[in-house]
Formats: sequence, C-alpha cells, structure tokens
Amino acid sequence: MIVGNGDVAADAAPVIDACDMVIRFNGCRNFGPAGRRTDVIALCNTGRPAKAMLGDAEWRESEAVKAAHALWMVRDPAKFESLREGILANHPELDDFCDDYTDGFAAFCAAEGKQHVVIDGGVHEKADADLRAHDPDLRVVPSSGMIVITHLLTEPAYRQDDIVLTGFSHEGWDGHPFAAEKRLIDAYIAEGRLSRLGPPHSSTSHGDI
Repeated sequence: MIVGNGDVAADAAPVIDACDMVIRFNGCRNFGPAGRRTDVIALCNTGRPAKAMLGDAEWRESEAVKAAHALWMVRDPAKFESLREGILANHPELDDFCDDYTDGFAAFCAAEGKQHVVIDGGVHEKADADLRAHDPDLRVVPSSGMIVITHLLTEPAYRQDDIVLTGFSHEGWDGHPFAAEKRLIDAYIAEGRLSRLGPPHSSTSHGDI
C-alpha cells in the first residue's frame, strides 16, 4: 500500500494496516486517519523539506518515523546534482532545491537501526520517459509518489506484489507534473499493474510528495 498525504476513504485505515507493507511520505500527514502501520517512509532528501525534517525533533520522534524500518531517499544525489544547473537557469528561486541531505538521513538511520535506501537515478529517468508520453512539459521533477511507484513497478523484488494506492490527489506544488502523473497512473491501473483504494480524487493536496 502506497499512502499519499491526501484524503483517504473513511473506512480505509483497517485495510491499510492489514497490508504486508505500507509506504508513507515525508511528514505522514494523514497518519491515524489513514492507518498507523508504517514500514517505509519515502523522503524528499534534498532542499527545504529535507532540511526541515532533519532539524525537527517532533518529526524524528513521531510514531510513524519510529515505526518505519526503512527510509527511502527518492532523490538520487548524483542525479540531482546533474539537474542543478538547468533548474537554476529556469527556476532561480529554487536555489537550494538540489542541496543534498542524504548523509544526514543516513546518519539518522544508522543511529536508529533503520535501513537507508537511495532510489537509483535511473528510476527518475524512467519516470521522466514514461511521463513524456502524457505531457512533454515535465515541469521541474516528478513527485515522490511517482518515483516510488516507478521503483516498485521496475524492481524485480516487487514484481509479484499487488500494489495499491490511496491518498493521491494529484495536486500540489506546480513543479510536479501532476496532470501527466494522473494520466500515467490511470494507464498503469488500466493495464492491471496498480489499483486504487477508495476515491481516486480528493480536495486535499499531497503537497511535497
């Protein structure tokens, strides 16, 4: 179960908690209403979100973070360093967007006995390529949710798993190509590669996913 930070169905929590693996994102903003089981937290490990989480004792001590046995970094440091020049040229306001905090999360994981995983930059490139079929204007970068979905669909270890989404509103920061992501995810669902739990849309943004 991949749980975005948007709204979930009122009766979703027990279904989510009964899954074999639950992946949440960043601050796990709907933790509780969207169940409590948390096996993996996928994180933006660059820029302001990363800096904020690492410096936030409340995040580090939260029930979701304590429960997770692994933290997944969705932004490969080498990939994002290669993007820095182009992002600065087109979006000068994002001057700290590629600043990398992976080592800080690695140290946190080592201290807390958690697995630290950096999703390979090739997954980002695969997501970009797949999204271009739905929108040639990819904006800045795919969302964390799109990176995790692409990772699960391409990693052999998860090939036989039923992958279910909930809490994805496909809305938020305009640097993510949310409209293209929705079309791509709908195509995966039509192919039987994914499914959704509960309503496919919500009025609540999943923001920095």
